[in-house]
Amino acid sequence: MSKKDDMNEFEYLQKHEMSRRDFLMDMLAAGGMLAAGLTLPNTLRAAAASADDEVVRIGYLPITDATSLLVAHAMGYFEDEGLKTEKPTLIRGWSPLVEAFAAGKVNLVHFLKPIPVWMRYNNKFPVKIMSWAHINGSGLVVGKHTGATSFKDLGGMQIAVPYWYSMHNIILQMGLRHAGLKPVIKPQSAKLAPDEVNLQVMPPPDMPPALASKKIDAFIVAEPFNAAGELLAKGKMLRFTGDIWKNHPCCVVCMNEDVVKAKPTWTQKVMNAIVRAEVYAQQNKEEVAHMLSKDGKKYLPMPAKVVTRAMTDYKLSDYSTPPAIQHADWGSGRIDFSPYPYPSATKFIVDAMNKTVVSGDDTFLNNLDPNFVADDLVDYHFVKVAMEKYKGWETAPGVDPKNPYERKEVIAL
Repeated sequence: MSKKDDMNEFEYLQKHEMSRRDFLMDMLAAGGMLAAGLTLPNTLRAAAASADDEVVRIGYLPITDATSLLVAHAMGYFEDEGLKTEKPTLIRGWSPLVEAFAAGKVNLVHFLKPIPVWMRYNNKFPVKIMSWAHINGSGLVVGKHTGATSFKDLGGMQIAVPYWYSMHNIILQMGLRHAGLKPVIKPQSAKLAPDEVNLQVMPPPDMPPALASKKIDAFIVAEPFNAAGELLAKGKMLRFTGDIWKNHPCCVVCMNEDVVKAKPTWTQKVMNAIVRAEVYAQQNKEEVAHMLSKDGKKYLPMPAKVVTRAMTDYKLSDYSTPPAIQHADWGSGRIDFSPYPYPSATKFIVDAMNKTVVSGDDTFLNNLDPNFVADDLVDYHFVKVAMEKYKGWETAPGVDPKNPYERKEVIAL
């Protein structure tokens, strides 16, 4: 592909994926306003709880994290459960998605897992995690100009993350600290010590062109932007996040707790469709990648070649230099789909959030007990019932069919 073709792809991503205004809203959210105590009005809670129809209204960002929601819609699984659906609403930023969900404009969403932690405990909004949307599915891509082959080589560099409260930021900082490096948040023009790594929030569509132009040295993000970084910006995958934290959650399926309580039958039907979709996606990744792409049913504004790579390319031979896959024996994929929201992972996340450097006020985390959050934030009932109805999930990486509702978190930096 020529440089002109690459730039055309970059311009397409930036035009269609996330507007500059959306990104500024996210910067305010991640950088202080939301974390400092912006509250969601009670009227929003009332609006979300008062909807009396049973139409499934999906809100999503155009990333592979939304796969289970989109496959359930594309395959007619909601209709198979006797539900009506609207066309999923593509929303180009986490803050607008939170607002749409809080206002009751959408009733089924995927959020980065730290987002519902903030919503429930900082803003007292009745969000409930209903299942995981996927596992793995992210990576750390470095520019060729860096020559970096491991975390220890990242000292003095500029790295972009998609959101302060994200699994990407958590896992990146785990890796940096393990390598003896210090994550900092400074102006990009500031001089860095050799052991400092400067972090900045950047919208995913801007990451590949910023890497290509050497405005940043690396980025960590969800797919399919890692694949875009490889194909369009000629970046190198330094490490897959699922090779650091074995089968980690990233985005989770969320609903309003008031709706869940008021409409348990409807909720169960929705979760049946989601679990069925995750089973199908895990077993048919290449087909699903094309389906979601702009060459298929156009849920994602990415060409099929990029989405397919993002969902299927996880060969040890392709990622030996740098060694992005160091635990091939884990049996994980580049992205996988496993619905059960293991309590052990929630506890780990809450603890890790307290150790992660972010911009803004994060004092709402100070008194959070991980055991309490695992019990209070997550609903385990509906997903379990759905898993009994639709089998196949037991073949996903990391699931023990004999003890499917417990696991031990494995971190290997």
